[in-house]
Amino acid sequence: MRRRRTPPPPSPLPQRDGVDPVRVRLPGTGDWATVREHLVERLSGAGAGVVDGMLRAGLVVGADGTAVTPDAPYVPGMFVWFHRDLPAEVPVPFPLEVVHRDEHIVVVDKPHFLATTPRGSHVTETALARLRRELGIPTLGAAHRLDRLTAGLVLFTVRPEERGAYQTLFRDRMVRKVYEAVAPYDPARAWPVTVRSRIVKERGTLTAREVPGEPNAASDIEPVEHRADGLARYRLVPRTGQTHQLRVHMTALGVPILGDPLYPEVTAPVPPGDFRRPLQLLARELEFTDPVTGTRHRLRSGRALEAWTSYTRWAR
Repeated sequence: MRRRRTPPPPSPLPQRDGVDPVRVRLPGTGDWATVREHLVERLSGAGAGVVDGMLRAGLVVGADGTAVTPDAPYVPGMFVWFHRDLPAEVPVPFPLEVVHRDEHIVVVDKPHFLATTPRGSHVTETALARLRRELGIPTLGAAHRLDRLTAGLVLFTVRPEERGAYQTLFRDRMVRKVYEAVAPYDPARAWPVTVRSRIVKERGTLTAREVPGEPNAASDIEPVEHRADGLARYRLVPRTGQTHQLRVHMTALGVPILGDPLYPEVTAPVPPGDFRRPLQLLARELEFTDPVTGTRHRLRSGRALEAWTSYTRWAR
């Protein structure tokens, strides 16, 4: 019988700018004499001087909120917390629109260029951190994620103890998701199509790729309308959830999504603060039965893809 894992103690430090403190659990085995020695090794990218400065300033604390001293002995299984220095970030100058809110969930219409959750150089300028600040809900957590460059609907949970139930909806594909995209139109292709392929994304690489083998990704794709300038507005329904799946499948069809910096070719990074020509991909609809209340939700983004409504303004 598998033993149930004991949950970690609550953080003794409050959030900062909507961002949780870092929690570190000391390994059960090791030959470190002090907590400092382990943190210096574990946070090697920061450097010993940074760790020493944090310890001297009392910025590393134990479960009871007491500062960990520089000579504190190593205790296997001990938890410590601290706030990392947050990188300077260019504000994403677009609002988060709340489309549904109740005591269990918040669903928002995320703009392009805003990451869903803190990661890498995007920390405070993320949907999660901004919502925690703007709505005053420090317990808010993401049930799933959208790519930073993709706009549209994202579901967040209010109560940490309920988050797993909503994550299970997405894991078990019990959420119907409909996307919209703007891309070139191919009049020679028979539409609609279902694209099936095997997609892999290796750690450390920017792009995913299709490889031979049993399909692990399937997408239903069809143009909703097309026009004389050669563009079409597409409806995309993913049956699976592989990384970059819709972007890879649209490229495989020969109609890559406008504004995509990775497919079919990786382009040079744009400087921070350049919010021109966003990826023309939008998470338009979410439909699901709430696992806590039993309510059936069908939610729709109110955003429009700019390359369709005004190509000249998008391309400037």
